Amino acid sequence: MKVHALICLVLISALAAPIPGTYAQRERDKAVPGPVHGNAEYITAGQLKDYLDFIASDELEGRGTPSRGLDITAKFIATHLSRWGLRPGGDEGSYFQRIALRRSKIDPLQTHAELDGQKFSYGDDFLANVFPGTLVGPIVYVGKGWVIKSKDVDDYRGLEIKDKFVVLVEGGLPKGVTRQDLTGKQGEDWDSPLNILRKRGAKGILAIPNFGTLVDWQHRRQDMAEQGVVQVEQSQNQSTPPLPVIRPSLQMFQALFQGEKQTAAVIFNRAAAGDPVESFELSANKQLSVTISLKSEPATTQNVIAVLEGSDPVLKNEYVALSAHYDHLGVGTPVNGDAIYNGADDDGSGTAAVLALAEAFARGPRPKRSILFIWHCGEERFLWGSRYFTEHPTIPLDEIIADLNMDMIGRTRKEADANSANKMLVKPGEIYVIGSKKMSTELGEISEAVNRSYLHLTFNYQFDDPKDTSQLFSRSDHISYARKGIPIIFYYNGEHEDYHQPSDSVEKIDYQNMEKVARTVYATAWELANRAQRPRVDKPL
Repeated sequence: MKVHALICLVLISALAAPIPGTYAQRERDKAVPGPVHGNAEYITAGQLKDYLDFIASDELEGRGTPSRGLDITAKFIATHLSRWGLRPGGDEGSYFQRIALRRSKIDPLQTHAELDGQKFSYGDDFLANVFPGTLVGPIVYVGKGWVIKSKDVDDYRGLEIKDKFVVLVEGGLPKGVTRQDLTGKQGEDWDSPLNILRKRGAKGILAIPNFGTLVDWQHRRQDMAEQGVVQVEQSQNQSTPPLPVIRPSLQMFQALFQGEKQTAAVIFNRAAAGDPVESFELSANKQLSVTISLKSEPATTQNVIAVLEGSDPVLKNEYVALSAHYDHLGVGTPVNGDAIYNGADDDGSGTAAVLALAEAFARGPRPKRSILFIWHCGEERFLWGSRYFTEHPTIPLDEIIADLNMDMIGRTRKEADANSANKMLVKPGEIYVIGSKKMSTELGEISEAVNRSYLHLTFNYQFDDPKDTSQLFSRSDHISYARKGIPIIFYYNGEHEDYHQPSDSVEKIDYQNMEKVARTVYATAWELANRAQRPRVDKPL
């Protein structure tokens, strides 16, 4: 009752609050030329704090995809959009683009594994993705599982993997190899582990966590036990089914490597350090049998979408997209007694900022082009929301001239902070700008010109360095747009000690810096929406 009462109070307050963009006010504003940077000054630190206090509150239970908390957040956003008179951009005249899901839970009583006569139980000894049935086969170790001809990397040299389980170190490239080294065509010069394993007929994967500890394993165990495995419904019918993935505990790995020339502990430690581990075939007589029993049910989630129609009769058919993801990790493994992963910075900050931008744009006057406001769900689940929207757009995708994406813009590093986990945080007055010139030189130049003429933020381009190994350009929703040929800018404050932890909470947000970033994004969108020509893509992705 307490949660429902708070939610009702917040939504009623939102509806009863003064409306800055009433019809009469907007009509008066149409006759007034907009300032150089539009209504950026209407975006304030206090406004951002008010929105974020609700979005990242415990009552929303971490906004997992899917969850009740995420649905409440969607309704909170939509209530404001309706009050400001923004046009719904979702399905059937609503603000919601529905995404059909299927939640599958493994029945632990009917799920088990056997390795050389030793029996293992689901949840205590291993985890698995959702593949029903029984698989039996021998086991082979393949390290990280890459083939890169130009770097003389072949983790399968001398190995036969057809109809076998492969022990695979998850994540990343072989030591000494960066993404920039993958210059040849995929399939000819190099190929990724999953593609290779499918092509060569592997039966399944036994995955070694890439963090080198069991923290990730324990988090997965709780998530899968309580939430199950959720997939976008369409993926159930995909032509290439996912490979079965088994995630053994350290104890099960120790049993697997018993009597071998390398122990499970050595492999875990070397994998954690990024060191190569010699590929070798496990004893030929070792057989693994895994039986998985599933229970499944339908579920749904949604993107939240709104449109401000442009004022120009021709240019209004083009759009500047402003995006953020409004989901986070939900309820998970307790840390210091706290199990709610609030996601104040990731990405409550971007969610609140896009909401503030929508409010400012709704005040009028309207720019020449239309503005698309979109809050993606499921970014934390392999970019579900943005991938779904760009595959099933509710407006013509080729009419989106740019996507300005905000994911973590609320934190800065204090001067006295000596914590190495915070070393990548921006300083006050700074923001990482990623990908602004990767596809369109002109878009990057526009971004810089707006900043020079306005708030003079320090734009840090560190993550655009071709030698950077973090690959941040590919790690948030904007990449879904970039893959469709739409130039993007990604605004980001850097990783910190609270990233993906319950401690990512509102009291750590630097609202003054967040205000500057949000105003700068607004001013950039205003400029893009009023230019005679869309930014030219001169470097296709």
